[in-house]
Amino acid sequence: MNKLIGHFKTITYHKWLVMQYCFSVGLYRQGLLHDLSKYSPSEFLPGVRYYQGGKRSPNAAQRELFGYSSAWLHHKGRNKHHYEYWNDVGKDKVIVGVKMPLNYVIEMVMDRIAASRVYKGENYTDSAPLEYFNLTKDYILIHPQTKALLEKLLKMLAKRGQRYTFKYIRKVLLPKGKY
Repeated sequence: MNKLIGHFKTITYHKWLVMQYCFSVGLYRQGLLHDLSKYSPSEFLPGVRYYQGGKRSPNAAQRELFGYSSAWLHHKGRNKHHYEYWNDVGKDKVIVGVKMPLNYVIEMVMDRIAASRVYKGENYTDSAPLEYFNLTKDYILIHPQTKALLEKLLKMLAKRGQRYTFKYIRKVLLPKGKY
């Protein structure tokens, strides 16, 4: 029962943070709908089973045991704010990263900030999402322009802080009323 409650609290807190962040830049619909699939049995039940005390993703524990995470495979295929959703077969019959629409890149940034906040807790700094990105950036399958924008925004966050970065997103990147 403790794992069930702990996992529910963790994913709900994460969702709440992303919703606040999305609202602050004008992505209201995405803020409301963010990560609803985490409450589906395909994601929620493995999340409870492999719950890590709110300090690490249950997907990592499931992946260590089986070589994959069924919950993650379900999640990334249903949530457009993950670059993995945007992988497809290219002209040369090779899997490529497809350029993500701007609003989903922004949601991905908000997701990474929230995940870092949840898992780092009181040790969170605005550099944490960039540090995590730097661990994987050399081997992820992501469109070059999407990767460049993600890295630019995470560097901005690390250097200038959340308030500045969110204002930049709202005023410069997201035209009024488009999303």
